[in-house]
Order: sequence, then C-alpha cells, then structure tokens
Amino acid sequence: MSESPTGPASHDPAQAGADHPAYPVGLRLSGRRVVIVGGGTVAQRRLPALLAAGADVVVISPSVTPSVEAMADAGEVTWERRPYAPGDLAEAWYALVATDDPATNTAASAEAEERRVWCVRSDEAAAATAWTPATGHSEGVTVAVLTGNDPRRSAAVRDAVVEGLHDGTLSAPRHRARHAGVALVGGGPGDPDLITVRGRRLLAEADVVVADRLGPRDLLAELPPHVEVIDAAKIPYGRAMAQEAINDALIEHAKAGKSVVRLKGGDPFVFGRGMEEAEQLAEAGIPVTVVPGITSAVSVPAAVGIPVTHRGVAHEFTVLSGHVAPGDPSSLIDWEALARLGGTLVLLMAVERIGAIAETLVRYGRDAATPVAIVQEGTMAGERRVDATLATVAERAAAEAVRPPAVVVIGEVVSLGGRSRP
Repeated sequence: MSESPTGPASHDPAQAGADHPAYPVGLRLSGRRVVIVGGGTVAQRRLPALLAAGADVVVISPSVTPSVEAMADAGEVTWERRPYAPGDLAEAWYALVATDDPATNTAASAEAEERRVWCVRSDEAAAATAWTPATGHSEGVTVAVLTGNDPRRSAAVRDAVVEGLHDGTLSAPRHRARHAGVALVGGGPGDPDLITVRGRRLLAEADVVVADRLGPRDLLAELPPHVEVIDAAKIPYGRAMAQEAINDALIEHAKAGKSVVRLKGGDPFVFGRGMEEAEQLAEAGIPVTVVPGITSAVSVPAAVGIPVTHRGVAHEFTVLSGHVAPGDPSSLIDWEALARLGGTLVLLMAVERIGAIAETLVRYGRDAATPVAIVQEGTMAGERRVDATLATVAERAAAEAVRPPAVVVIGEVVSLGGRSRP
C-alpha cells in the first residue's frame, strides 16, 4: 500500500522521489549482503526483520546498543567496530544508513547511489532511494504500508489491517495451499466478541461450519454466501442432531477437501464432546486443530460480577455437569465429597435437576443458607440472574421460569458485589 502526491516528472532523483509515490516491492534478501551503517536504536529496530528474511547483515559502527551487541555475540550479525569508510557498500544488495552524523549519512547514501544499492536513510527520507514501510504479519501474510512522509498513519493503517486479519473481521480467505481438515473451535459463552482471535480467523476462512446452538450465533451472519452452515443444535428437551451424524458430517466434508469448522459453545473440551469428535476424526485420518474457548463456567459468573475465587472467601472452585441427577447409577460425581468442600461449585446443564442437586448437597452437610446464583443466557442479550439459597433455589428457578442455557454458582462468592438473596 502506498500514498503520495503525484506531480510532473523531474530529472532530480530527490525531487522525483518527492513527486511520485514509491514503487512497492518485496526484497528477497536470504543469503545476500545487507550493510547497516550505524548501531543505534534504528538499527536495533530494523535488525529482527532483516534477520528473519535471512539476510547476511554487517553492522558498521564504532559502538552499538546492548541488543545489537548481543546479536553480534550470538553470531546473528557481523559487527565491524569502526566508522563508515568508502567502499563499505561494495557487494551489498541493500543498505540502511542510520548514524547521528549527517556527513556520514550523506557520504554513505552517495556511495549507495553510485553502486546502485537500494538505500534507506533514517535522517532524511527524501534523499533515500528506498523507504522502510510499516510492516506486520498474520498467518503467512506480510502487510507493508507506505504513506509518504506520514509514518504514524502508515503504522495506523498497518495495525488496522493486521488486526482485521488476526480476528477475521477482514475477510481474506486463502485460495492456494489450503489444507483440508477440521478445526474444533470453542466459541466462548455466547457474546461474539468473546471468541478467540484464532477462532474467529478460522471461522472466516471456513468452507463449512457445523454450529452448535450455544456457539456465538451472530458470527454466522458474517460468513460469505458460499459457506455452508450445518445446524448441529442440541436443543434441550427438543430436536437433536445425533453425535454420530455430526461426526459423519465433519468427516464427509473434510474428505471432500473442505476447510471445516466445528463451532461449539464455551470450550470444546469442557463438557463439549470435543475429544469424542477429535478421536473420530483422527481414526478417519482427518487433521484436527483444537482452538480453546473461554468456558462459560468462569466467564458467565464473571459477566454478572461473581468471581469463582476470592481471597479469604474461596480458594478453589469445582466445575461439574448436572445433566445426570444425584443417585443415578450413571453419575460419576461424589456428591458427599463435594458437599464437604468449602469452595465454589459451578454447575453446567443443571437447570432441570437443580432441586435434587441442592437437596443432596444439604443432606450431605452443605449449609442450606449457602448462596446460589443462576445466570441464564450469560453474556448474551437475554442475560438475567436469579439469586437464591440452596434451600430456596428449586422454588425460585420454577417461579422465574429459568431455562437453559444457564450456569449455576453455589458458594459464598455469590454474595460479593452486594447482591441480595430472597
């Protein structure tokens, strides 16, 4: 990207540089000689990118910053401890002139002009034959921005583009060297702003999205028209797409060469059957990427002002599934041991069985006055909080017609923030 005013042609190179925009080009410097005249902060800032490009860098300066010296000691650059001398740019492909002596900068710049070496000059851009753009990187893409004599604007444009590529708000899907496979993406608690940067980027690049009801649904509307969206909603007490059908859909589309995102609520590995899907995909020979998400077990309480731990109140928290009632032969939870804990209990999928769970905890010794909060549709537009105690939670949940999705928090942390309890 470049911006600069245009004007009539000039035979003066410096004037021509001022009147015409720079011609953008990517230099391939691997194994090629690059000379930096000066060892100050400008050199220090430019060296990492030059080294990443594989350049054979020579620094010519009587003194350098500690960071540049460390690079020299590590063998990353060659440091010649002396002032610039005519002939130093021989065999160079690219030069950066960055001393605090204008006469030295002018002499080195003149040698670069004579030897046809592209040269950046830090003290006087108009006298240089090349400019350093504001650069950034995202997933194999290098963004370079030039705005003439406005470096701050260059940096601002660079930052905006890189951020858009990072979080997926700037849609730029790959068209070459794309790899088919499945990404198990945790979408967070529901608010589309709470998906991870990597998750949003993969979603923007997907050919197929297999989406749960509890995923960030608003993001689906941003997908391009060609993206196929498969509804894998497991609606409580209603229709459900069998797990086997979900697995089959993931495998089928990935084997067809598609980039597939399995968009799930919360984190794929926190009561999300993510490992089951990963195992099935691995057995089918499908590459799998797991993108962690912000689990609702922590984020939903935080959204309504409840910390799951707090100094002097709770030193631990336990996350458990309430989809199986206490006493059910298939339950894996030691409710008696949980009742003896003094920390916070966070229950997911527990709305239907909250009465039985509360009664069990009290029977095994948890105080019936222990505060309880139910947070329905946390972080989403319909978010609401219902406060109770273990003794009253079943009645309150029924009276308020609480329905999934909801997170239940049990413990003294519920009282923090001044919320009263009926």
